[in-house]
Amino acid sequence: MTTQKPYRAPVLADVAREARVSVPTVSRVLNGSKYVAPELAQRVQRAVESLGYRPNEAARSMRSGRRTLVSVLSGATANYGYARTLQGIETAARRAGMSVTITMVESGEDDDVKRAVDLALAHPTAGAVVLEFDRAGINARHMLPEGLPVVVAGGGSRRTGGIPAALIDERTAARQATDYLLRLGHECVHHIAGPTAGKHSGRTEGWRAALTDAGITVPTIMNAEWDAASGYRWGERIAGRDDVTAVLCGNDEIAIGLMRALADRGVRVPQDVSVVGFDDQPLVAMWQPSLTTVDQDFEDLGARAFGLLERLVAGDGSATSSVVVPQLVVRESTAPPRG
Repeated sequence: MTTQKPYRAPVLADVAREARVSVPTVSRVLNGSKYVAPELAQRVQRAVESLGYRPNEAARSMRSGRRTLVSVLSGATANYGYARTLQGIETAARRAGMSVTITMVESGEDDDVKRAVDLALAHPTAGAVVLEFDRAGINARHMLPEGLPVVVAGGGSRRTGGIPAALIDERTAARQATDYLLRLGHECVHHIAGPTAGKHSGRTEGWRAALTDAGITVPTIMNAEWDAASGYRWGERIAGRDDVTAVLCGNDEIAIGLMRALADRGVRVPQDVSVVGFDDQPLVAMWQPSLTTVDQDFEDLGARAFGLLERLVAGDGSATSSVVVPQLVVRESTAPPRG
């Protein structure tokens, strides 16, 4: 039985030995700082490829004085909105020649936040993007040191303070979705809300504002988790109620769970109950019936956040917050009420 040797990343000295040149020669070739004879440069490049050598970005940043690493702090990275925002940041950073590290903030507790911030800033960081979708992100932003370029990505229509932000105006979008259901003729719109995680929900606020302005008594909020199973459980309760004809859900997963529960109990969507989701996840257009939902472009949110940070890092003091109102996508899950 053979024992596999532990992996050791090759270093400059290994490349120099393989290419039969000095370490300074390897450094000059990789940095392109000084002229090196073509024959020697080719030997160095062949050695780099043969050994799989990868430059140490931290060391390179220290030598050049230019930091190319962006730190992202985020809460529940597996959730749809978080994951797509991270993808938008990473794609934009890669195009700009920068790298991204992602540090998960496990909770909003001070110890967890401090641990995450310390880990994120243990590298030579050009700046940080904080996903402010929950209390963990909010607290992480407050704990970052002054002087570090910081940008926030999250929901809202405006920001106070000096930190620029890329925002999605969920409140206006939820209000428009509720108004749409009311225009269809529904006397009221019920709401299954996701957890607030210690922050205000623009989706809930927009729903409430639309009903209040229409002179409609605001019904009790149905509180759920962000998953389809939670929506299914509410569907089991709604199926026996005649007063519920339209429901605005906190996200698409809740909506899918709700529709499945209604179908299992013989309640038709949209003939008996109209359902609207939030996010426009890729598969909801393929659901039966296809889901009317609010299209939140999280990848664009991430790209806008990185663009703001890139300007801050470059010393552009004019970087200001950007706000996008997501649009309602009308599909098959909504219709006028019966009769």
